[in-house]
Amino acid sequence: MAMDKQHPAYKYAADAAARRVPAPRYVKIQARVFRDIANGKNKKYMVDPDRCELVGEILKLINMPKGLSLGQPLYDCLSGFQWLFIIAVLCVVHRDNREKRRYTTAVLEIARKNGKTMLVAVLFLILMLLEPEFSRFYSVAPDGQLSREIQTSLREFIAKSPALTDKFKLRRDDILCHLTSSQFFPLNYSNSRLDGKLPNVFVADEVGALPNNYAVEAMRGGQVTILNKLGCIISTKYPRIDNPFEDEVDMAKKVLDGTVEDETLFALLFEPDDTKKWMTSDRILHHANPLALDVPEVMEDLLKKRRDAIFQPNKREYFITKHCNIIYQGMGTETYISPSDVMKCRAEKPIDWTGRRVWIAADLSMTTDNCAVAMVAEENGAVFARVLGFIPEGRIEEKSEEERVGYREFCEMLYCISCGDSTVDYGVIEDYVLGIEDEYGVEVVSIGVDRYNAMSSAQKWEREGYDTVIIRQHSDTLHPPTKLLRELILEGRFTYDENQLLEINFQNAKCTYDTNMNQYVSKKRSRGKVDMVVALINAVYLLQQDVMFGEADDWAVQT
Repeated sequence: MAMDKQHPAYKYAADAAARRVPAPRYVKIQARVFRDIANGKNKKYMVDPDRCELVGEILKLINMPKGLSLGQPLYDCLSGFQWLFIIAVLCVVHRDNREKRRYTTAVLEIARKNGKTMLVAVLFLILMLLEPEFSRFYSVAPDGQLSREIQTSLREFIAKSPALTDKFKLRRDDILCHLTSSQFFPLNYSNSRLDGKLPNVFVADEVGALPNNYAVEAMRGGQVTILNKLGCIISTKYPRIDNPFEDEVDMAKKVLDGTVEDETLFALLFEPDDTKKWMTSDRILHHANPLALDVPEVMEDLLKKRRDAIFQPNKREYFITKHCNIIYQGMGTETYISPSDVMKCRAEKPIDWTGRRVWIAADLSMTTDNCAVAMVAEENGAVFARVLGFIPEGRIEEKSEEERVGYREFCEMLYCISCGDSTVDYGVIEDYVLGIEDEYGVEVVSIGVDRYNAMSSAQKWEREGYDTVIIRQHSDTLHPPTKLLRELILEGRFTYDENQLLEINFQNAKCTYDTNMNQYVSKKRSRGKVDMVVALINAVYLLQQDVMFGEADDWAVQT
């Protein structure tokens, strides 16, 4: 059963997917997912037409409490992206059980003054009327005042909507729905006292300002027994890279890119595809501020703020971070290679390594962390690669939960090897490298290592007759292979043996530049583990030294 194509949620999704409205990359991906479901192309999920109609009728009863549309029914005032968010979260259900919604997590990343708090308040109003009796709704935020913003917004909607006033009781500490006996509570932030709650629905607001992810995980932990649980994670960008919201956004990107499977996560990530031309590009403002597409006054205000930020540097960080949704202090950092570009290079069947000359590199990190070994070969200007990860056996469950990566499954699929207990067993890695020639039928030209953690292993490989090279881990050394690997991938001259963990590492990898504009993958700036990418770059370095500077120079780094 297909959805009405005139419905505003469908129209926005279709327009965003077809690039008829300015939308950033990950919004377009999510829009295509919704469009396919709405068109009846998904065998597992559908848009419930009855629930969709019911949500629409409720929205006609809710009046705008303030702003340019004061007093008008909310049904006539919502923007397309707001319709998409509401309908996707509330009305996409399982085909075989329409009582069960698909999404349990809804992530909204959007610039300031785009109605994100209002949107969640509307979602709460609808759910308080529709959810089972005695449902509990909570809001958490970095402080009590922010947490009560949802409560304030709910009070305003109820006060200005005559059809709702007798159905809710507004009390000092909570809001009660008479129809369902559901309650909403704004919670003061705590770093240890949020356990014990049983939220059917929660919202974590301004997650980018939280000191850690305790509040979010405490709410999720209380939802284990809830059938139609929902957690809304909303925030703008914040100047610091290391915050809980970036972790949520990073996971959402992995899901949308297809590197991590999670059918329960819905995300609208309004962050610009281009982060460098903020002074001149209106598209950046459109990507971060979808409300500006429907409300000219919003766009006019943004243009004024941009002009001020250009001529007044003291206003620049706030404008770029909050109104462009770009982390200002991270302007020198960028995604290394898009996972979608990487996955185009995945081999359709295992690479035949027999008879190839190969270069090996090992990234032997701290023994409690992940390690990796990469093997590369060259043929007619193309590069072939196989990368294997190593993780401590005793920390698989801990790392899987902490990093939200299925390490146990990846070990079974031979994407990585678990060894040791709480620390990686270097002996297993050393034996793997020593056995590569026999296992794959190759000739090892050289083995590259980092001086910091691998000197003992390097000495063992040297005693076995292998040429071992110490690779200086500095930007001036790693820039050429980092750039070359990117070009090989983008030009389709790179092929790797299937490994989803390697794809996740590419998703995590962020590049930065030194003062001489040398590019390198930064472990500190990256979001998650990148050891497999680092090992691969080191292996490409060895190949580049021998082939590009030794035998052939027709596939060098383009300058």
